[in-house]
Amino acid sequence: MLRSLKDLESYEVAALDGDVGKVTDFLFDDRHWTTRYLVTDTSGFWQEPHSVLISPVSFRQADWETRRFHLGISQEKVKKSPSITRDQPVSRQFERDYAHYYGWPYYWGFVGIWGMGAYPRALADSSLEEERKRHAETQNDPHLRSAKEVTGYHVHGSDGEVGHICDFIVDDETWTIRFLVIDTSNWWFGKKVLVAPQWAQSISWSKSMVNVSLTMEMIKNSPEWNPDRPVNREYEQRLYDYYGRPAYWPSGNEPARTAAPTEKIKHLSV
Repeated sequence: MLRSLKDLESYEVAALDGDVGKVTDFLFDDRHWTTRYLVTDTSGFWQEPHSVLISPVSFRQADWETRRFHLGISQEKVKKSPSITRDQPVSRQFERDYAHYYGWPYYWGFVGIWGMGAYPRALADSSLEEERKRHAETQNDPHLRSAKEVTGYHVHGSDGEVGHICDFIVDDETWTIRFLVIDTSNWWFGKKVLVAPQWAQSISWSKSMVNVSLTMEMIKNSPEWNPDRPVNREYEQRLYDYYGRPAYWPSGNEPARTAAPTEKIKHLSV
């Protein structure tokens, strides 16, 4: 099911033997547009509060009604995990240490978005240890971005500015970001629209700007997103048909895509 990342903020995180903290942010990689970690604040839960990263790999189940993520690990395991420093980027070395601590293979360097597969739990298979060693030195830049920081980025169409990012729509099984939610209220009264990350031409991280290969008129007349209704396959089909773009889900005998094709997006440092 597709869900709003903003709606998932403040979800409580529970270990096997008790609560851990609350979700305050999400870190996604800008190559596959997949959520890699939930930033969890332990304030009010432990005597020495700090922020920890929780990977979807550790999820046992999610309780959407009570707004809780249940982990398959203990409080002590989480408490002793590598901690992060606020306002400091997460390095690839940190990710290596994190994966070693939990005994998981690396998620990067494979054909899938989670190791060899499409789902986080695939990485819980320790038999991939040899693969982890083989890819140990690949892709030293993790390309991790904070959802909170990217929220507010200006979005430009091919002929002008159309709005800003106000949310992300994520698949709650693969944790892939399927859509950017664009608030166009500064241009068109109160309308929010969805744009797939793959439709971006370039992203300037220093200028907080995303350029998409769509005209202002196309975006203006696109199917409106209603935040009070779930994004279902019918709506997605309408959206992809409207823009004339190939869907990410399988049709007929085609296999499902396991990786978001964002390699052609230019990532600008200026």
